[in-house]
Amino acid sequence: MDSTITTTNENCEVHDQKVLNWAKDIIENRSSQRLIQKEIIDAVDRNAIWRGQECLNLLAPEAPTSPIVRQLLASEVGTRAAEGHIGPTQRWFSGTKYIDEIESLCVELLKKVFKSNYADHRLVASMIGNMTVYASLTKPGDNILSISQPFGGHSSNRYDGPAGIRGLNIYDVPMDPVELVVDIDKFAKVARQVKPQLVTLGASMTLFPFPLKEISEIVDEWGGKIFFDGAHQLGLIGGGQFQDPLNEGACIMTGSAGKTFSGPQSGIIVWNDPEQTQSISDTIFPALAATHQVNRVAALAASAAEFLAFGKEYMEQIVANAKALAKALHERDITVLGSHKGFTETHQVILDVKRFGGGLEVAQKLEKANIITNKNLIPGDKPEDWDYPSGLRIGTIEITRLGMKEAEMDIIADYIVSVLEGRETVDSIRKRVIEFRSAYQKMHYCYD
Repeated sequence: MDSTITTTNENCEVHDQKVLNWAKDIIENRSSQRLIQKEIIDAVDRNAIWRGQECLNLLAPEAPTSPIVRQLLASEVGTRAAEGHIGPTQRWFSGTKYIDEIESLCVELLKKVFKSNYADHRLVASMIGNMTVYASLTKPGDNILSISQPFGGHSSNRYDGPAGIRGLNIYDVPMDPVELVVDIDKFAKVARQVKPQLVTLGASMTLFPFPLKEISEIVDEWGGKIFFDGAHQLGLIGGGQFQDPLNEGACIMTGSAGKTFSGPQSGIIVWNDPEQTQSISDTIFPALAATHQVNRVAALAASAAEFLAFGKEYMEQIVANAKALAKALHERDITVLGSHKGFTETHQVILDVKRFGGGLEVAQKLEKANIITNKNLIPGDKPEDWDYPSGLRIGTIEITRLGMKEAEMDIIADYIVSVLEGRETVDSIRKRVIEFRSAYQKMHYCYD
């Protein structure tokens, strides 16, 4: 008898099989490919109405782009290839003179926003920026320190992301679970033992600035460097509302353009040291980026121009709204991390919702009320609690760009607490959210 076990595709599938079966049914039972295409368009439209017009989007990693940016993302230039660096002799293809104009404007605008000597625009995702840093500034077997995930560290800087793929030895940055900042005394002890080539700072759960100058003084003892992963804080940094990593000790900074910066989904990388330029550029092209979506580059450049005009005011209001929302929730007896030190200095508010069933249950319940948040690991959770963490992460980017200010944060806090404490039915709260949201449909802090 053949003892070989046959494994079906269904058994190996990482995606939710029920959702995939829904798609299979449409593909197999629609009478034409045109009707299948219409299903795709309809799904996009359903999302635009629900998420774009009827929900309170409190996701920290999302920001709505301006009308001009959306227009550019659908532009003709998106069909064009432009391998290589800017300039007619450095391109593989001819016919790129206007693309060179678009890309050079983008590069110079990014330098101006972040007050850096160098910038690159070709990263289609911020995680590719992190891969660029590890590939250009480390070699396999090097030691690095990065933040563990219960304290807000991101997988891109751990064993299951680019840092691990590079073959680095990864040690934890010691964090204070109460103050929610780096424990500098413990850091000094660990760092002097490990002598990391690179210390990666920046996290997807960040409420307060990092002690970059103190850390820089420590790692300078053996020539170590600081890499700031500003995925979430990039806009706050550019708008002068957080810290200035490149001037406080970091040798390089990456980030996502699609979060506080409020541009298209893509990555940004900036640095000052000319000696790093060749290795960074060689890693980006040809190793990690070839054709790099010129429509996205145009949209990124337009976002940078808007940011120079409106970014400071926009970022100030994002932080003011986060503080106001955190305070309002705290006053309604919700456990808010960092309450003893003003809750937050960023766009994020972190809740401990264990007594309400944990992060997953709360996020799903809020979603039914058209309030979009995400579950999150918090100090005290273990990495294996990933699917069922104790925390909830809230962000104020989108509601700020829709024109909401401190007064609206009280209203939103009431909606959230009503859901968590079951003061009224979820359906009733959902209807109130839709009515409230109907008055906030216009994008602010951008050109019409």
